[in-house]
Amino acid sequence: MSAMLRRMYSVPEHITMAGLGAGLIGAIYPTIMARAGGRGLPCPLRTLTGLPCPFCGLTTATVALTHSEWTAAASTSPLIYLTAALVTATTPILAARLLGLAPPPRPWSAAARARTRYSAYVVVALSWLFQLHRYHFI
Repeated sequence: MSAMLRRMYSVPEHITMAGLGAGLIGAIYPTIMARAGGRGLPCPLRTLTGLPCPFCGLTTATVALTHSEWTAAASTSPLIYLTAALVTATTPILAARLLGLAPPPRPWSAAARARTRYSAYVVVALSWLFQLHRYHFI
């Protein structure tokens, strides 16, 4: 039964749901931090090693993007634009599936999964290079 529930949504739709949730949190995050008086959660990898992770700056970029600060979002983590594009592209599909207007996703072929995995590795590696450059490691 859990396998059937898990297959109800595709990987891009899971990214969409996570992105929509992050966008909602990003919209109210400054208010939460102003009331809490803190700076937010530090990156565990950067805290332990001093090196930024490939996803460093995503919280800041999400907050900037939800407040229409396009340049700040791009200079913090361009990865936010890929996430925003995925969210924008798959939200109508997710809504149609939730309303019963679209069929459930078909399983991807092994080749499609391999291409997607390779592409994800490339995107994460490029993001890490960006963050290492941003923090003056390269």
